[in-house]
Amino acid sequence: MLHDRVLVEVGQDDGERRSTGGIVIPATAAMGARRLSWSRVVAIGPHARSVQVGDRVLFDAEDKPEVEVAGELYVLMRERDVHAVAAERVGDQATGLYL
Repeated sequence: MLHDRVLVEVGQDDGERRSTGGIVIPATAAMGARRLSWSRVVAIGPHARSVQVGDRVLFDAEDKPEVEVAGELYVLMRERDVHAVAAERVGDQATGLYL
């Protein structure tokens, strides 16, 4: 990895999902607004400061290049394209989610 690049797994939850009311929404349903995705970081560049391998990050998956490594699909992006990080390393002192 170079500079501030972040490599994340392609989300497995792109299929059908369930609303809070229990209604099943098929994967083919069109979304009115853009949808952000949560994914786990698998590699980072040496200049990435806010994320670590294993963190869950929130990002806009549109217009992000996908790359295939050893048969697995990943998304490659700059650290500045991350909207939020859910980090277990923060502990009980904070929520573990920061923007």
